[in-house]
Amino acid sequence: MTDDSLDGAHARIDAVVKNNPVVLFMKGTPLFPQCGFSSRAVAILERLGAEFEGVDVLQDQAVRQGIKAYSDWPTIPQLYIHGEFVGGSDIMMEMYESGELADLLKVEAA
Repeated sequence: MTDDSLDGAHARIDAVVKNNPVVLFMKGTPLFPQCGFSSRAVAILERLGAEFEGVDVLQDQAVRQGIKAYSDWPTIPQLYIHGEFVGGSDIMMEMYESGELADLLKVEAA
């Protein structure tokens, strides 16, 4: 993978993160997650009633690698809220259970 493709991926990632209030970079889509961790992340967001943009990293190898550099986080899924990196599915679960994720999303927990 060339530096140019990673630079392009970084710009695309940056645009998605900055133009959507809630973004989940994941394997698969919200309707058809391709791994258990992505499925759990989607389930948490859906349980909170959060609207979010799902980005399937399996569709673009540059984005799949680039998101790890963008966040300095080695795993997928990755959640961003209002342009800030929140974490992966384990962190999302901890924040969901404590109520912190609902507060961050500004929605009432179901």
